[in-house]
Amino acid sequence: MTEPDPRDLLLDRQACFALYAASRAVTDVYRPLLAELDLTYPQYLVLLVLWERDNLPIKQIGSALHLDYGTVSPLLKRLETRGLVRRERQAGDERSVVVSLTADGIALRERALRIPPAIACAMGLDEQSLSTLMRLLRGITESARGAEPPQAEPPQEGEH
Repeated sequence: MTEPDPRDLLLDRQACFALYAASRAVTDVYRPLLAELDLTYPQYLVLLVLWERDNLPIKQIGSALHLDYGTVSPLLKRLETRGLVRRERQAGDERSVVVSLTADGIALRERALRIPPAIACAMGLDEQSLSTLMRLLRGITESARGAEPPQAEPPQEGEH
């Protein structure tokens, strides 16, 4: 076992903080671009899922975004109020609600096409670097979701 290093508690050595700061910075770049579409970032994410594959149950949308039903449902309600999506109960299963894009929701996709290149430019990454970053981030997400929560080691005899 290695000795604890007090420097490990320095903010600039925290991977979680680097990820958090980067996420906030990139989300801040999205904000004015999405404001032009009158969307919040979470609403944009829901639309990305539906633009990729329309007519999905709420559960599948939540799964794609790693969000629970209670978080996705209000987003969908606001998008429905704006006339961008439609929610309908499935005929064979009244408990399941399927979400589909309206004509306005489909049309909004064309206006959103300029967002990804603007974000890539703001991040200062070429296509290869962006691809590498995405692969690393997906790996981190997968590893962290599958990892057992670390347990603090009990103090060794004579340590307090």
